[in-house]
Amino acid sequence: MHRRTRPGPGSREARLASRLLALLLLPSALTTGSCANPIDFKQTLAMTDVVSGWFDAGVVAGRNKIVPNVTLRFRKKAPVELERISLNALFRATDGKESELDNDVFIQRVDFEGEQTPLITVRAENGYTADPPQSRADMLKHSEFRDMRVQILVKHGASQWTDMGWIDIKRQLLTQ
Repeated sequence: MHRRTRPGPGSREARLASRLLALLLLPSALTTGSCANPIDFKQTLAMTDVVSGWFDAGVVAGRNKIVPNVTLRFRKKAPVELERISLNALFRATDGKESELDNDVFIQRVDFEGEQTPLITVRAENGYTADPPQSRADMLKHSEFRDMRVQILVKHGASQWTDMGWIDIKRQLLTQ
């Protein structure tokens, strides 16, 4: 009596089945990858309505705190099918030296409402603190205060990050 055994992973039958499956899936893989054309974000998007400054983060551990903050929106400069983007904001000191204030903020999904996004506020966690009675305005005038800027990067889906530019954080206090 012959007992039929299941083909092993290296058997001829298994290799043939694997090739057949690959041939059947190839057309759908080719059409899926070719549907989306890459988007040139620098040509199709503009950063607008930009406001930057130092946000009053209140009192943290008994100390006044301010953090770098930028608010902006993206507008479509050219017709493009784009419903959402991801955003990465890299806060860095303007002198280029590494700092405890360096902070990266990632926003996974920013939706477009027609031809533009709503206003997007990006706020770093790291900032300056000072003991009262030093006010937040005094902190901006301190001799050891380091100016900051933020690099804005965007992408859609599996595309590469595109550098949209740098925004200087103004030495002004923001309360909203």
